[in-house]
Amino acid sequence: MTGKLFDTAGRRLYLTREEREAVLAAAERAERRTRTFCLTLAYTGCRISEALALTAGRVDLEGRALVFETLKKRRRGVYRAVPVPPAVLDALDLVHGVREAQKRRSGGHGVRLWPWARSTAWLRLQGVIRAAGIRPGPHATPKGFRHGFGVAAVEAGIPLNLVQRWLGHAQLSTTAIYAEAVGAEEQSIAARMWSRER
Repeated sequence: MTGKLFDTAGRRLYLTREEREAVLAAAERAERRTRTFCLTLAYTGCRISEALALTAGRVDLEGRALVFETLKKRRRGVYRAVPVPPAVLDALDLVHGVREAQKRRSGGHGVRLWPWARSTAWLRLQGVIRAAGIRPGPHATPKGFRHGFGVAAVEAGIPLNLVQRWLGHAQLSTTAIYAEAVGAEEQSIAARMWSRER
């Protein structure tokens, strides 16, 4: 279902801003590693496999970014840096000991932050989504986080080329789907139209 924000039944494939906020609030009550996992997905739009591959050595504390290997490319060794709020970096350092790990000989590159199987990560994330009261559906998934990040970035006025880089898309046309979501600006324009019809 790449390149679409709605499935063939017309169901939304992304978390709205309110849903993302509810999930992050529920994550605050979750186990610490689950909370940092949810923060990482929400603030970077990374794929679940990219988050699971993240090591302490790829947490750029000075650059205030997380560096992901783009795993969907046809070759290994393609990286992208995604800026994140200082609070996310602080949480990762506190829970995962990032600074200490980076002082080791390996520079923190040897150990993943979340040594979970993909199925474990999925179950933990689903537990937080349920705790947030998000109704089940194709939007209530890791991909829903990713799409929600893209929609939120476009609504915030982030240039598409930056969103493309942050999400690791090869083609700008893939990123452009996020501009098709019904955002605050579109709602405002529609509201003006409705007010003139009265």
